[in-house]
Amino acid sequence: MDLFEQQWATYRRLVEQNLMEHREISDATTSAIYHWLSERGRKAPPVDMVDLGCGDLGQLAPLLRTLPLRQYLGLDLTKAVLTLAQDNLGSVPYHCLWEQRDLLHWACSGQNNCVDLIHTSFALHHLDQTKKLRFLWGARERIRSNGLFIWVDVFLPDGESRLDYLDRYCNRVKGWPDLSERQRDSIMEHIRTHDWPAERSWLKQQAKNHGWSLNWAWSGQHQAEAVALLQPV
Repeated sequence: MDLFEQQWATYRRLVEQNLMEHREISDATTSAIYHWLSERGRKAPPVDMVDLGCGDLGQLAPLLRTLPLRQYLGLDLTKAVLTLAQDNLGSVPYHCLWEQRDLLHWACSGQNNCVDLIHTSFALHHLDQTKKLRFLWGARERIRSNGLFIWVDVFLPDGESRLDYLDRYCNRVKGWPDLSERQRDSIMEHIRTHDWPAERSWLKQQAKNHGWSLNWAWSGQHQAEAVALLQPV
């Protein structure tokens, strides 16, 4: 088993055990999309969707098979997961594109083709504040006026520093069952090196400054995972 397979097997174990509340996130995402679709109305045109950091679609595929899409773009930095995503999604009645690409580059590419629905899950917390602001600006330019941006991620509670958050989250990882010490150490090293979660009040204000309204569709029990809904204003 190569490194990618090892890392992905560990991630799938976290999902299966619901250690990051993926089931609740999936329910909240499904509810938000269907509510948005109902507001668009039955006569609205089919939806163009981009999924930034799509992963293997192990959680999202059942929902995607039910949506009235015209086109779906699955984008991820890891080429190997795009093949898994295609297999998990299977045959659907709309056009699918798959790209190995950076999500910030997509947002800031300056292309004119806009989308109706943007989804990203556990990806944007890897961007620092400056890059998050660039993303908010770029994505605002690439979404249609009645669109929806679903941001699933980990976020800082108001007033908590990044270092305190990282200590708290890593202590949580130490209690995750059925992982080897090596797997836990690898997860915690990744978190400390790559995770830059946004503080909730800061994000809401910056979203407003960049032309978005932001509301929380769901917040997890650990004061970390949450689902934010952003819409153009």
